[in-house]
Amino acid sequence: MSTPSPHRIETDEGVREVVRRSKRIAVLGMKTEEQVGQAALYVPEYLVGAGLEVIPVPVYYPDRTEILGRKVYRRLQDIPGDIDLVDVFRKPADIDQHIPDILAKKPKAVWFQLGIRNDAAADRLAAAGIDVVQDRCLLVEHKRFAQG
Repeated sequence: MSTPSPHRIETDEGVREVVRRSKRIAVLGMKTEEQVGQAALYVPEYLVGAGLEVIPVPVYYPDRTEILGRKVYRRLQDIPGDIDLVDVFRKPADIDQHIPDILAKKPKAVWFQLGIRNDAAADRLAAAGIDVVQDRCLLVEHKRFAQG
């Protein structure tokens, strides 16, 4: 059972606000150009095309230094500067291992992609003052809310 928190974003109004203020997005679990057709590649591609700064943070592909022409980072806390949003493409059970790194970086928000929900992780992030959106597609919501 999740804990009520103003940082648990579950309304369209809250999602709209997260989308509109997120310009610098780290993509945790991002795939490479070889994984065409996977959301963990085409969602970041869409975001780049929409003019947003996307920072790849793949979990696999240890030899890759760039994805979509952007420098790869292995940990969120190694990314210089502030992060507006961490877009998470990880199985719910795999999110817990990333919580210390996310907390160390302290992004303004974390987004668990469509089909991904981990209430315990969301509660930990929300308790640290980080907004959390769960089980929604950032591409879909960006198309809905970025302009209007």
